[in-house]
Amino acid sequence: MIRNKKIAVLVVLLMIVPSFMVCGYEKNDTKNAKPKKDLYDQLELFADAISLVRTDYVDDVDSKKLIYGAIRGMLSSLDDFSQFLEPEEFNEMKVETKGEFGGLGIEVGMRGGVLTVITPIAGTPAEAAGIEPDDLIVKIDDKSTKDLSLDESVKFMRGKPGSTITLTVWREKVNKIIEIPMKRAVITIHSVKNASIIEDKIGYIKLVEFQENTPRDLENALKRLESDGMEALVLDLRNNPGGLLDVAVDVAEKFIPKDKLIVSTKSRNPSQSTIFKSSGKYTHPDYPMVVLVNGGSASAAEIVAGAIQDDKRGILLGTKTFGKASVQEVVPLRDGSAARITTASYVTPSGRLIGGNGIVPDIVVEKAVCTNSEEKADKNKDVFDKAEDIKKPNGKDLKQPEDKDKVDIAADNQLERAVDLLKAMKLIRNGVVA
Repeated sequence: MIRNKKIAVLVVLLMIVPSFMVCGYEKNDTKNAKPKKDLYDQLELFADAISLVRTDYVDDVDSKKLIYGAIRGMLSSLDDFSQFLEPEEFNEMKVETKGEFGGLGIEVGMRGGVLTVITPIAGTPAEAAGIEPDDLIVKIDDKSTKDLSLDESVKFMRGKPGSTITLTVWREKVNKIIEIPMKRAVITIHSVKNASIIEDKIGYIKLVEFQENTPRDLENALKRLESDGMEALVLDLRNNPGGLLDVAVDVAEKFIPKDKLIVSTKSRNPSQSTIFKSSGKYTHPDYPMVVLVNGGSASAAEIVAGAIQDDKRGILLGTKTFGKASVQEVVPLRDGSAARITTASYVTPSGRLIGGNGIVPDIVVEKAVCTNSEEKADKNKDVFDKAEDIKKPNGKDLKQPEDKDKVDIAADNQLERAVDLLKAMKLIRNGVVA
């Protein structure tokens, strides 16, 4: 057993030493001596555990399974967004970044160890079926998510377009468990979902995600609305899960003057922290502007919202954002797997840390919903236990996505408030109201 332990330690050290060299830990100075010794001591503990499994566990266990499990556990223990991707999962992620895949259209994350909906993507089966931000997914078909990792859950939700799946969710605001059946579809994301003049020369643009083509599509939409006589703008970032950092900067600087700070990153190493300023692509008039946000606005959407709020370029209206503004890097590993690891946090121009806190709008307006006050549940009951008390899908089963190009102001109280606010701002700007 001692011999096995030494072999295991040697193998692990051979795996770790190259990482030290890449990351700059090869210096043999007293400053690094103690952290190295502590790490080596812990590696011996890790080797003890591997040896125990290899010699005493009831079945033979594949070495790769042991190492993959160890890496997965290590990364998932860091935060809710760092994770290990096996080769197949890494390949799926690369397919997803191309903008088209078979699934439901849900941006998800882990919150408090529970699979949580960040937002349903506009025009997808998830939105059509009634999935909402902050829904806790407790079952995927008949499989509990209690012991599933984030990437495992995503893998179960994806599948062949046209195949059916049922998600069981806990919706806190109505205090009950709901079963929601859906059909998977090919998910193709277009970043600008809607761009139109909705009332009194007020423009409306809905951004559903920050992709490579978003700045170009937004620029075209803004120019078209301005040529149609737009005098004020509602930028709708509700249920926008974010996307690329450089795209968020490009979007923000369409409204932020040159050399103004848009966002900065705070890293473990101060020398690696960065700042992003507007480059001067401020080509659009300083018309009144309201930005709509909610709990489904995350990451890059929070960067844009925070920059506009801190610069006082526009007014934020809605509810607090998700609070997922951190930098993740995906690093390929030698066998085709990958590690997604958080490397920095985003900070707004005024110094607010977005991750875990979110952005609180200037004007808080809750979304008006029709709720049934019946059937109150015991709030002290574990959410997974509540899944045993299933409620039916409210007649929403297997709905297909609808074309939502037409904006219905009367059916959207947050948008209605935004329009009223912009009307008032226009009157004040034009000198009608003193």
